[in-house]
Amino acid sequence: MTVIIAADRSGSGKTTITLSLLAYLQHHQFNIQSFKVGPDYIDPMFHQFVTQKPCRNLDPILTSEPYIKQCFTHHTQNTDYALIEGVMGLFDGVSPQIHQIPTASTAHIAKILNLPIVLVIDCSRLSGSVAAIAHGFTTLNPQLKFAGLILNKVASDRHLELLKSALEPLNIDILGIVRRQDKIHLPERHLGLVPTDELPQLQTLIHQLTHLAADCFDWEKLLPLFKTQKTGYIQFNLKKPDLNLPVKIAVARDQAFSFYYQDNLDLLQKLGAELVFWSPLNDTQLPENIQGFYFGGGFPELFAKQLSENLSVKKAVQDLISVGIPTYAECGGLMYLCEEIIDFENKYWPMVGILPTKAFMGKRLKLGYYQANILQDSFLLPKQTTIFGHQFHRSELTLESPNPLYKMKRYGKNLENETIGEGWQFTNLHASYLHLHWGNNPEIPTRFLQQCSMFNSAESATIQEQ
Repeated sequence: MTVIIAADRSGSGKTTITLSLLAYLQHHQFNIQSFKVGPDYIDPMFHQFVTQKPCRNLDPILTSEPYIKQCFTHHTQNTDYALIEGVMGLFDGVSPQIHQIPTASTAHIAKILNLPIVLVIDCSRLSGSVAAIAHGFTTLNPQLKFAGLILNKVASDRHLELLKSALEPLNIDILGIVRRQDKIHLPERHLGLVPTDELPQLQTLIHQLTHLAADCFDWEKLLPLFKTQKTGYIQFNLKKPDLNLPVKIAVARDQAFSFYYQDNLDLLQKLGAELVFWSPLNDTQLPENIQGFYFGGGFPELFAKQLSENLSVKKAVQDLISVGIPTYAECGGLMYLCEEIIDFENKYWPMVGILPTKAFMGKRLKLGYYQANILQDSFLLPKQTTIFGHQFHRSELTLESPNPLYKMKRYGKNLENETIGEGWQFTNLHASYLHLHWGNNPEIPTRFLQQCSMFNSAESATIQEQ
């Protein structure tokens, strides 16, 4: 069947509950696949840490409803159990049309996949009012199905008695009761949770969550809800380009660059790429004979000193981009290609220097979905193509591109005066703050690889030796 773990609002403990459920299932050696609603990068890292299997994002704005069904079905066929973590509150999300389920909401995913919902309620400041919340959420949209509730942050036996008494007339299953946990905490910073690679004590925390799950959940009722249905694989229909194989793509992945959708990496490999992971932080030289760069997002501002001091790698990246190696950079990757990063302490750190601008840390978070129209032909996208992406960053640029790649507006907005120019493009270089999921646009990785296959890897090796 599979269920979606949703919440009444952000901060209710949805991620902690989800990790606890996954940890218990993994501890008992069940084969489980996890999913995350929305454009999140960091929560899926925690899922993967627990399950040892890539988490998959389900986002109808970045992809499409058919792609979500295809992705979900494909990745649940070889697993016994599956679990989807929602985003924000159940009905929260972006909607271009009011009076409908928000198009980016957990509720909309539940409707697309026709799955029941387990609602997590933060009970820390509730007693009798919990019934009004539960009643409202479970009856607001009659098309949604609810499997039950998980009561989180319950303070005492007396508190639990009041909650159960209030909920009893609603006849809703209580599938879990989680007491207030002062010693279990997932650390956060300016863009959400601290990523897994920076948490040396994370395994200890997962052990705590495993024990918590054993005591707090009604597994007799929950376990059947997580069971997957075998309907047969839905294959992704991809037309492989004619390439001189293999095409070696250097993917920057370390503590500074970790924001990648697994589906994007999978697409590159299915289309003929050989992915070579390397670290701009720690490696002293680039991988050999590469034909393309992929710089994802992350936290280069927090590792700016170390990135800046890795002179040999910065020079090698600059040299290769200067002679035309195809390069795709998003957000943190864009920042790395700038002349400098100016960190939170207003310190200046020289970077690769390909882009004639500096990245500095602003005071406001830029967050949201965007519709982007391509203003000029690029090696990735033809002019006038419309795509949808997501931005999530605190940094800004001292100088915007004089010939921007995109004309963008907030998703769902129709006011032309709200459009902005964004993104940099040079020969074989695509750099932007816009995060893209390629699941519904396989032509993007296809064109990328076609261009990469034409780059002379022997020339690449010669430049690296200099």
